[in-house]
Amino acid sequence: MTRLRLGSCPDSWGVWFADDPRQTPWERFLDELAGVGYEWLELGPYGYLPTDPARLADELARRGLRVAGGTMHGWSGLHRPGEFAEILARTRLVAALTAAVGARDLVFVPVPGYRDDVTGAYLEPGALDDDGWRTLLRSTNDLGRALAEEYGVRLQFHHHADSYVETRPQIDRLLDGTDPAFVSLCLDTGHLAYGGGDAATLIADRPDRVGYVHIKQMDPAVVARARADDLAFGQAVALGASCEPPAGEPDLPTVVKALRDRGADTFVIVEQDMYPVDFDKPAPIAARTRAYLTKEGIA
Repeated sequence: MTRLRLGSCPDSWGVWFADDPRQTPWERFLDELAGVGYEWLELGPYGYLPTDPARLADELARRGLRVAGGTMHGWSGLHRPGEFAEILARTRLVAALTAAVGARDLVFVPVPGYRDDVTGAYLEPGALDDDGWRTLLRSTNDLGRALAEEYGVRLQFHHHADSYVETRPQIDRLLDGTDPAFVSLCLDTGHLAYGGGDAATLIADRPDRVGYVHIKQMDPAVVARARADDLAFGQAVALGASCEPPAGEPDLPTVVKALRDRGADTFVIVEQDMYPVDFDKPAPIAARTRAYLTKEGIA
């Protein structure tokens, strides 16, 4: 039987950075994550949770938690040739911790993107030229190979709003131009909907390349406003773009069916963007979301 392992991550508690006073303290995050019934978690930004493997393992074990994957967050320059060495060095830190606590997936999130999340200003052009794409594909391949050969960890590339891999055509270009032996896709159902794509269709079309899932929904009214007003993704999140299931898009039962139909064990990690958020808000949402997704067939 196909196993869909349900978990969550710091993002669902309003965590976008390693250290920020507006974020839920990490001890409270772990306590509440376990308290609402989750067993699996993704680690979130490197440095938010303890980075000493022994201490992290102890903190998780005494709460009955296990690690689905690590997260490389905050370094998006794979399309810039001069930045690969630093990205690789920083990703190695995440990979070492990920492997040390028994996980085998590393989610690479290409943020910050080409826009400022607060002001909406464009920091770079909104599309890559062919040279940029060649660099991005080569760097992604090289990064995936290094993680596999050095740490036994698989690169799960996370497509993202306001990044150069956001829409379905861009995702296909990434997958077509990278080696399946070293690069898989972290499918984010909400980001794909935000970019105009359909998660269930992508799963059916590329079943062998989807290696990991972030599951969430987007409020179509906020998405429409973001497009009409040319808002950055961070501005849309502040307006409530990432909403509690089942209020938004995509239709999650069709996503669950597509995952089961493809017949592969998969981590399905809830990632509801809520930065910044009042500390008392995430846990009740997490409990309701877990109950809803469990009812829909993710156990």
